[in-house]
Amino acid sequence: MEDVCEGKDFSFPREEEKVLSFWTQIDAFKTQLQRTEDCEEYVFYDGPPFATGLPHYGHILAGTIKDIVTRYQSMNGKHVTRRFGWDCHGLPVENEIDRKLNIKRRDQVLEMGIDKYNEECRSIVTRYVEEWEKVITRTGRWIDFSNDYKTMDLSFMESVWWGFAQLYKKGLVYKDFKVMPYSTGCKTPLSNFEAGQNYKDVVDPEIMVTFPVIGDEDNAAFVAWTTTPWTLPSNLALCVNAKFVYLKVRNNNNGKVYVVAESRLSSLPSDKPKAAGDTKKAKGAKPDSAEDSYQVLEKFDGASLVGKKYEPLFDYFNDFSSVAFRVVADDYVTDDCGTGIVHCAPAFGEDDHRVCLDNKIIKKGENLVVVVDDDGSFTERITLSSGRYVKDADNYIIKAVKDKGRLVKSGRFTHSYPFCWRSDTPLIYRAVPSWFVKVKQLKEKLLENIDDEKTKWVPKYVKEKRFQNWLENARDWAVSRSRYWGTPLPIWISDDGKETEVMDSVEKLEKLSGVKVFDLHRHHVDQITIPSTRGPEFGVLRRVEDVFDCWFESGSMPYAYIHYPFENKELFEKNFPGDFVAEGLDQTRGWFYTLMVLSTALFDKPAFKNLICNGLVLAEDGKKMSKKLQNYPPPLDIINEYGADAVRLYLIKSPAVRAEPLRFKKEGVHGVVKDVLLPWYNAYRFLIQNVKRLETEISGPFVPINLATLQSSNVLDQWIHSATQSLINSVHKEMDAYELDNVVTELVEFLEDLTNIYVRFNRKRLKGRTRKDDCHTALSTLYNVLLTSCKVMAPFTPFFTETLYQNLRKVCEGSEESIHYCRFPQKEEAREGERIEKSVTEMKKIIELARKIRNRKSDKRQEQLPLKTPLKEMIVVHPDKEFLNDITGKLKQYVLDEVNVRSLVPCNDTSKYASQKAEPKYSVLGERLGKSMGLVAKEVRKMSHQDILRFKVTKEVTIAGHSLKIEDIKTFSEFKRPDGFKDTEIDAAGEGDVLVILDLREDESLKTEGVAREIVNRIQKLRKKSCLEPTDFVEVYFESLDMDESVVQQVLYSQEQYIREKIGSPLLMSTLMPPDVVIVSDENFELKESKLSFNISLARPSLKFNEEAILALYSGNEKFATRLQNYLRAYSNFKSEIQTGDGKITVSCIENQPPVTVVLGEHLHLTVGDYLLSKKNA
Repeated sequence: MEDVCEGKDFSFPREEEKVLSFWTQIDAFKTQLQRTEDCEEYVFYDGPPFATGLPHYGHILAGTIKDIVTRYQSMNGKHVTRRFGWDCHGLPVENEIDRKLNIKRRDQVLEMGIDKYNEECRSIVTRYVEEWEKVITRTGRWIDFSNDYKTMDLSFMESVWWGFAQLYKKGLVYKDFKVMPYSTGCKTPLSNFEAGQNYKDVVDPEIMVTFPVIGDEDNAAFVAWTTTPWTLPSNLALCVNAKFVYLKVRNNNNGKVYVVAESRLSSLPSDKPKAAGDTKKAKGAKPDSAEDSYQVLEKFDGASLVGKKYEPLFDYFNDFSSVAFRVVADDYVTDDCGTGIVHCAPAFGEDDHRVCLDNKIIKKGENLVVVVDDDGSFTERITLSSGRYVKDADNYIIKAVKDKGRLVKSGRFTHSYPFCWRSDTPLIYRAVPSWFVKVKQLKEKLLENIDDEKTKWVPKYVKEKRFQNWLENARDWAVSRSRYWGTPLPIWISDDGKETEVMDSVEKLEKLSGVKVFDLHRHHVDQITIPSTRGPEFGVLRRVEDVFDCWFESGSMPYAYIHYPFENKELFEKNFPGDFVAEGLDQTRGWFYTLMVLSTALFDKPAFKNLICNGLVLAEDGKKMSKKLQNYPPPLDIINEYGADAVRLYLIKSPAVRAEPLRFKKEGVHGVVKDVLLPWYNAYRFLIQNVKRLETEISGPFVPINLATLQSSNVLDQWIHSATQSLINSVHKEMDAYELDNVVTELVEFLEDLTNIYVRFNRKRLKGRTRKDDCHTALSTLYNVLLTSCKVMAPFTPFFTETLYQNLRKVCEGSEESIHYCRFPQKEEAREGERIEKSVTEMKKIIELARKIRNRKSDKRQEQLPLKTPLKEMIVVHPDKEFLNDITGKLKQYVLDEVNVRSLVPCNDTSKYASQKAEPKYSVLGERLGKSMGLVAKEVRKMSHQDILRFKVTKEVTIAGHSLKIEDIKTFSEFKRPDGFKDTEIDAAGEGDVLVILDLREDESLKTEGVAREIVNRIQKLRKKSCLEPTDFVEVYFESLDMDESVVQQVLYSQEQYIREKIGSPLLMSTLMPPDVVIVSDENFELKESKLSFNISLARPSLKFNEEAILALYSGNEKFATRLQNYLRAYSNFKSEIQTGDGKITVSCIENQPPVTVVLGEHLHLTVGDYLLSKKNA
């Protein structure tokens, strides 16, 4: 394996670019598909985005989810075709062209020509394809751009025609004249789910208008309230609620008589005239109320008003006077706002239209007079504002109402209002002819198809709370659009409307028309006519002008992208429904809905088996990301700074994977690098460094012990192997359940354990400070764990795992060329090691609790106890004897070292040092218990020590008549201070079943250990400051700077072995420093608490000669002896040669000097430390 650089010098983005080049070189994605082409199919549907805009973090999040799942399935032996798709038709494209060509009216398109307009649309469809491919590829996603599908392709459009024709044959298609959400910006009706995609808070006018009651003895007038004054010229009826109580009231100030709902009387103005000079009410005076300003003349129910006639506001619809301008009743009238009387304009309100139809004010069909044109402007019929855009006409109409003396009240009203999702213009509701799919008829089957047995949604609440509720209230889907750039509806109708042909293929159109068809867009098929089957005298059938809603096209994707049923029949029918889809929360009423409607209608099945829905990615300020506002960093900038893997992990770890919103923060991506990727890299680097060290020592390559044959008696080796297998099992479980957020959390926790527990606790073994075979076992363990965890993490961090794998595989025969060709590590249900995993988990808890005690400050203990200060004793209280055996046996030394205590005392009598306490979990019980929560909480807190112990065994208890489970109650241990101890001398911390107690009393015998730790700490800091690698060997020299050296000499003598183990070599007195030594770094230090000062010098290893033995080689010739020493100091290969020569080397190349044999240990030592150790051993 090749050596690697320091973490601070490792550039994640730069290494990712190298990986991208490597993947290109080996054609990695294509090769993976070829290697799995005979495997079981895993069908993934990729929702098509529009290429008229650039990809943002929402696309990257959804794309990362898709990439993780499909990579995981591929590594599990599935063949996963991944083709990118493009939504090419519809409003997003047309809206761009309208802006580009300054098109504001429909007649401008017709003047230009649909052919030229459509070709303009075609020209921009793939404008940003290259940018999309660049960003998506850079994020590490594997998907086929070269074999992409486009909704404007002939093959795709033909399959859309086929699907619609099947719906028509099933009787699920009809045409109707309905009030629809209408975009004046795009000049087309929208479906209800499109209308709900872009609500904004707006300020609109609100007015109250009178409609005098014909024949009323008091000259009363109905008062109606509206926020759309522009609809008043089209008023044909007033609607009340038959169940409400209504009042006839007279204004005490002006004598006017009004009819309003009793519950809405307060909405009327008081109209009290001001006295001369009265400009201000007296301070504290009660404001005038409507109730005080009106006298009730009569009270009656709403039903009694039905049929009463009133004077119309305008005379534009006098031709309807025989049936219109009367009161009707319906339950849609509410009393939460307005006056309890609603004005009805049947061409501009869905309920208005329904109520007027039910009451025979208008007739069903297309003969309804609509006084607003396709551009949203009034027609000539409304002379007051002819040609004026309706929203601009509000003020003119309000003035006209006021001039007629019919205005009761006016003001401004803030409310949430739908805007067009593409043109961002306010929608209006307008009666238009449209083609519909009967979704209401499919409702029960749709609900059945989203049952848990058929489709799994993650998170589940998106299905249960959003999607299911939407389906429960589903309306028929308007699938036609009065536009140009889209798949034309394949409907040909005769002039008399008695003959209809619906095309299900290009072949059928060619056969019936006799025209060869090469393109299905409007400008290619609109002119194609079909002769009537009834004979020439009946003329020809012509295509209806509308095109499909682009959502119909994307909903057709599962069959249309493979040109079913014209091609790939077996492939589709064998693998439908698809296995997996994933998109954002906004697609709940978009793509997810249209997929499900069409699959249910056509195939009686759901479209997919598994779905992951992600939340929205917002700017850091919580607002929608906006290029205009520049409130977010461009994705490639972040990737080029931190790497794609960091962005992927940041997004997948976020609430967005649970369909919650995420505020994107650059610091969050940096946090992933700092807290996850760099520690992971450092563990890998630590392996490589120590492998290199071992290879130098054994003068040969490192060959890791195969995982299958690796056996170790070391408890942490056993633990990390078991923890790795637990991770594998858990990842399989969560990934098979599509719970990605759970997986990432566990992966990150595992990496933390690997770096903070296994590597840190095993440094001595991994650095070779134990036996060589033990070091080889430890390095093999770390190697196999890193290799396995890389395979587990490969779907999540494809770049970094590939980087590590390419180096790790160099010592592994028969390894795959890429980590993404490797088989995902397999589950093992029956295995050993679960107990030691539990014990290590509890050990981590004990260590954390001990640190908590050390760091705790209180009134009694003002100072923290640093970890460098050794303590005499720690007591661990735990009910599990097996765990206590582990913690005082094979795990004991790790705990003692980490907590820095001299002895560990186990105790399984939980009542000796602690009493059990219980608290109710309010977050769990609050909603369930309601008013009983207070009583239950009180009784839970009263539970005795024995009650709680019994509860932990039975896992259930009845309190105040309520059955509570183990997850409803939090139990914990409360420390009981033993007799004979002061508050400052003992302290404890507990969590769950474990209680840790530390004896904090000072012990003189432990002080020398504390000083030794401080000295080691300064040496390590000096190494780091000198930029030394862990594998860089230096000798450490110590010089006391104190007048009295006895204290420090005692420390060094008593703690010699501890210091040697920690720094990897003996601590040498400065008096032993050879005159020719090369100093790397030195520094003076002062330990204030211990009142010690000293100098530490780090020096390159130098040979230590036995002067007398060297002289003896030459029979006392000092000149020869000096020349030999100088030669050996300068000879660079001396160390390796003498080691390979069994500790001997013959020197015969010194001119005019006899050959001699130099023996290691007799004539010289390789280091001063070796010399010192040999002297002590002798």
